[in-house]
Amino acid sequence: MKPSGSTMISSSSNHTLNSTGGGCPWEVSDKARLCRFLCYGSEGDLYTAREEGHVTMESAGTLLSMLQEGRGAEVVEEIKRFTQDGRAVGLGPSFFALALCSQHSELKTRQAAFKALKEVCRDPAHLFSFIQNKKELKEGMKCGIWGRALRKAVSDWYNEQDAMNLAAAVTKCKQREGWSHQDLLRLSHTKPANEAIALICKYVTKGWKEVQLAYSDKENSEEVVKVLSYLEVVEKVKHSCDETEVVNLIEEHKLEREQLLTDHLKSKPAKIHPFNILLSSENYKRGQGYQGKTKWEPDRSILKAMDSAFYKSFTNVEPVGKRFLVAVDVSTSLSSIVPGTSVSTAVAAAAITMVFAKTEADTHVLAYSEGALVPCSISADMTLAQATFELVKIPGGSTDCTLPITWATENGKAVDVFIILTNNPLWTFTASPVRSLKKHRQKSGANSKLVMCGLTSIGHAIADTEDRGLVSICGFDLGALSVIRNIAQDLI
Repeated sequence: MKPSGSTMISSSSNHTLNSTGGGCPWEVSDKARLCRFLCYGSEGDLYTAREEGHVTMESAGTLLSMLQEGRGAEVVEEIKRFTQDGRAVGLGPSFFALALCSQHSELKTRQAAFKALKEVCRDPAHLFSFIQNKKELKEGMKCGIWGRALRKAVSDWYNEQDAMNLAAAVTKCKQREGWSHQDLLRLSHTKPANEAIALICKYVTKGWKEVQLAYSDKENSEEVVKVLSYLEVVEKVKHSCDETEVVNLIEEHKLEREQLLTDHLKSKPAKIHPFNILLSSENYKRGQGYQGKTKWEPDRSILKAMDSAFYKSFTNVEPVGKRFLVAVDVSTSLSSIVPGTSVSTAVAAAAITMVFAKTEADTHVLAYSEGALVPCSISADMTLAQATFELVKIPGGSTDCTLPITWATENGKAVDVFIILTNNPLWTFTASPVRSLKKHRQKSGANSKLVMCGLTSIGHAIADTEDRGLVSICGFDLGALSVIRNIAQDLI
């Protein structure tokens, strides 16, 4: 029987054992710390939303230890996994780690890093970031970064690309972080592997007019003709004022926003997450930017369109297929604002709850206050406004963040991931969250994890714990949802 205070969308889920290594299933192993670093730039169990700190040697202690232990090839494989599968909150830590591996003293590690360059750095922006990381790591040293191995790796990055893919890449991202394709081609002494690559190199270094002069009267191969036609389209779009023509060229040649002029950027976004739409919508409702004095009067038709897009975008969320329990702490007023956003904690909690209720088949939703669970009838078919109302109507009181775990244990509900959403700046427990979680694991047989989300917190974790199944989140953003997905799938 389902308790009051919960909403259940039932289904079976496929549960997998943890896979990041370590003698004890929940030990925070070196590999687990490395995976956390690659995911969100810290080896600890605390993720801070909207924090864009620069990765440094000080935050990469385990990475350095693994390299010193001769485990460089293992590190490179993890870097490849996190960049290829879209698991990371941001890719900066992966490029830093690959750069570090590429100049390690062990030959096998360096070779593995350079061999992985094309797989890890799939577009020019990634390549530029990798090069910049190498430069920063070499600062203060007399030797430069452009040794034979790097020159070959960069040359191969260009020469081993399909010519049409390379043409698209160099026209989408021309420069980043102080580096351009001209710089890289010059410093790597790249010798084009074929005529089509040579054409692209000339376009990058000399410009479209020089290419036209060089190839207009030549008898060109089929591949060269294709590349010439594509570059001609890119140039035409740059100078066209005819919107119909631009739309036709975009559709025919699959051009992307980076290849268009600012005036042409009117296309509808695709595969956008509902939480991103919510952040934009709430900021637009605010009628004022965070910086400067710009103000506006929100347009009802735009708000209506954004509201519609919010609900439609739930189809873009790929289910994890785990058993979730989302518990909202309503012991304090949910009227605060999530740091760095225009979103109230009530709306944020309702939206996060909806993400799981609408996309994960096996999800319980609980609310708790005054030392007990309280009635909460949030369901998957509610609107955001209805879900928010369900939370704010509940009276406040004292809190205990272990209540949801205790409820699941006592009621025989096996849970893979507990997500606790709280507005309290300091988290309170009547019992140790680690002890409560271990008790649930033992009784249910589930490899349960706990994610504590302090919606208004600015930087403290649950406690010092060596349990790999516990993660703390301060604030909330789209990256936080990536962290939750990763811990649910035993990836960090």
